[in-house]
Amino acid sequence: MTLQEKESIAIERLRAFEPETEPYYLCYSGGKDSDCIRILAELAGVKFEIHHNLTTVDAPETIQYIKSISGVIIDKARYPDGTHKTMWNLIVKKRMPPTRIMRYCCTELKEQGGKGRMKIIGVRADESKKRAENAGLVKIIGKPKTMQKMVEKTDIDYGVTKMGGLVLNYDNSETRRFVEQCYRTTSTMVNPIIDWTETEVWEFLHYYGCESNPLYQCGHKRIGCIGCPMAGKKRYKEFQLYPKYKDMYMKAFEKMLVERAKDGKATYFRNAEEVYQWWMQCTKTSGQLSLFDENT
Repeated sequence: MTLQEKESIAIERLRAFEPETEPYYLCYSGGKDSDCIRILAELAGVKFEIHHNLTTVDAPETIQYIKSISGVIIDKARYPDGTHKTMWNLIVKKRMPPTRIMRYCCTELKEQGGKGRMKIIGVRADESKKRAENAGLVKIIGKPKTMQKMVEKTDIDYGVTKMGGLVLNYDNSETRRFVEQCYRTTSTMVNPIIDWTETEVWEFLHYYGCESNPLYQCGHKRIGCIGCPMAGKKRYKEFQLYPKYKDMYMKAFEKMLVERAKDGKATYFRNAEEVYQWWMQCTKTSGQLSLFDENT
């Protein structure tokens, strides 16, 4: 299938699931895939709002680029009392840093926006094996048992994620009706570029004259949160480029240790530097969590 054909299909997908009463909620991170779905939404002529969920750990260049895009709405996650959620106060509140297998930061800072809205997201299956297994044309999170009973009554190909969400793989009339019925009470996401490759994304952006986030021109392969555990050893370079972010993490670790001590929770670290050294070396193992035994 040519890129031109994929572009046409992506446009039709966006038109097929467009809400009747309100704009799409377009999730915009400032990365290449976000730019791709933004341009596709414009080409499709659908109504949409561009939303960036502020993580407080995006690179300054990314924030500047996001602000340069016309119409972007920057959303801040908040606690029930209205206080702004940040990576720094989340670390203290959770009493541990985010890790590869405890990525509470994504849930708390990125995924709260757009509840009860139809979202457009730039997830692609070829990004990782996990995304290929858990992503489809439409993804619905919430009320899993009820949704499964409903979808089983229709002619829809679907899968179930580990978190209980539904993944719908085919764009047909029954799929559309089901999505229209569910999206108001769930978190519903449309992935128009689910079957695109990275090469196709770049070819598309170049064709439409999108220069994209300047960090790509600086050699960055991914645009994400500074210090993200999923970046592995690349974080050392990130903290060399952005030393103030390292300082913020260290201050958060210090406050975290104080609060753990007040709570009587076990810790194997004497200071923030020891937490940092462990955190930077963390790997996807069960031992990773045992250093912060939440059962004590």
